[in-house]
Amino acid sequence: MTQKLSELFNLASYDDADVDIATQDIEEKRLLMTDIDTAIDKINGALPFVHDLDTSDTELDELSKLARDKFEDLMDLGMNVEARFSGTILQTAGVLLGHAITAKQAKIDRKLKTIDLQLKKARLDMMTQKNDASKIMDATDGGVILDRNELLKQILGK
Repeated sequence: MTQKLSELFNLASYDDADVDIATQDIEEKRLLMTDIDTAIDKINGALPFVHDLDTSDTELDELSKLARDKFEDLMDLGMNVEARFSGTILQTAGVLLGHAITAKQAKIDRKLKTIDLQLKKARLDMMTQKNDASKIMDATDGGVILDRNELLKQILGK
């Protein structure tokens, strides 16, 4: 009946492939969203020493939740309108789900950058402690471990 009406009123023909492609895209994005959520949980569980990350996490979570809520609204609307309009609505819903994924990825990236900075700081602290320890006299043989520059300073100073 829809084809006859579209021919009668000389409208563009409706293609089920558009709706199928949009629903497949949405399903792929849903799976990606669950993978990202599990990755965030793994990062939170593995690195408890990271502090002060909750300030913008709540904002990104709110944006992600808002995008997912609007996605669900558009999905309901897309399933309840005429088939020729549902493709565009479902595509827009997929874009909103993509925004939710982007917010989660930004959250992960920020956490990983913070962790990287903490690891670099820990490495630098360890190196400075090692350098300080190398300058202290060794109690077993009565020697001092110095680098070449320190030795030259001591020789030229005398």
